[in-house]
Amino acid sequence: MSVPSRRRRALTSAVISALLLPLTACGGSTSTSTDAKDGARAATAAPGFPYTVTNCGVKTTYQAPPERVVTMNQHVTEVMLALGLEKSLVGTAWLDDRILSAYEKAYKSVPVLAKEYPSKERLLAADPDFVYGGYASAFAAKDGRGRDELRSAGINTRLNLENCPKDRTTLDDVYREVRETGRTFGVPDRAEKWIAAARTTVTDTAALLKGVEPLSVFVYDSGDKTAFTAGGKGIGNELITRAGGRNVFADLGKSFGDATWEQVVARKPDVIVVYDYGSTTVAQKKKRLLEDPVLKDVPAVRNKRFAVMPLSDVVLGVRAPDAIERLAAQLHPETVK
Repeated sequence: MSVPSRRRRALTSAVISALLLPLTACGGSTSTSTDAKDGARAATAAPGFPYTVTNCGVKTTYQAPPERVVTMNQHVTEVMLALGLEKSLVGTAWLDDRILSAYEKAYKSVPVLAKEYPSKERLLAADPDFVYGGYASAFAAKDGRGRDELRSAGINTRLNLENCPKDRTTLDDVYREVRETGRTFGVPDRAEKWIAAARTTVTDTAALLKGVEPLSVFVYDSGDKTAFTAGGKGIGNELITRAGGRNVFADLGKSFGDATWEQVVARKPDVIVVYDYGSTTVAQKKKRLLEDPVLKDVPAVRNKRFAVMPLSDVVLGVRAPDAIERLAAQLHPETVK
């Protein structure tokens, strides 16, 4: 896999959905960048604005909620849909797997600009005033979609926080992602309701796992000559820890990276978590692992201990709270049912 430039062709709970899906999108005037004059800001600011936010080093001031939004990756699309903002979307792109069932109806109302990333020309043809990227590759300068270039065209941007340089990504970053997005679109109350429900889900799962001995976990995303796996800086590592596991490659200083198969053998994982996405099926990934003679003495392989997680569950988005519970139920089925 890449992320998704490297990907090899690379729920939220019912309580959360019930709180947020009935809400309608908030309209407003076109947002403006920080270089707008103070007088113009004062004259055009919507109620609750201006709002200034620094996102991955880019500082932007909004006079009102963006009105014409393109989302470039599934997990940020789902953030928008969780906040009831589908009416603000004029385009979307790049599904890693199925959209959450709670958001399917809203998702179908949004034009799909491209199976993967739209070209610069297709993106601009949608006439967005805001582009929301889930991965840094959404804003690839070589493809004419750099954040600076889009800003010069009058288009503001946001990049999912998992891509910002930091020590490691935690659930606090999930809450911040939702909070800042909600504030940008003038729906802070919806964001806070989502966060409150998410915290309850996480707390309930933690209570079930109290006193449970963590299992050692190896994530298999993809790879043949090397294993492409989850490192210690991404939200995937946080999900494993909170689900009652210990990521054997937590010392890998990135969200995703390569490990040698010799390292996998040496670290003796109890469970292998297979990421489900793309053209290679889970069954094919399991077969590769089970039939590799190098791995025959790995406890997870010997005991056929696998867990499966959709890719969209293990990146920074609104699935994270329920994803912890789903993974915990696979790691500790006797405790989390």
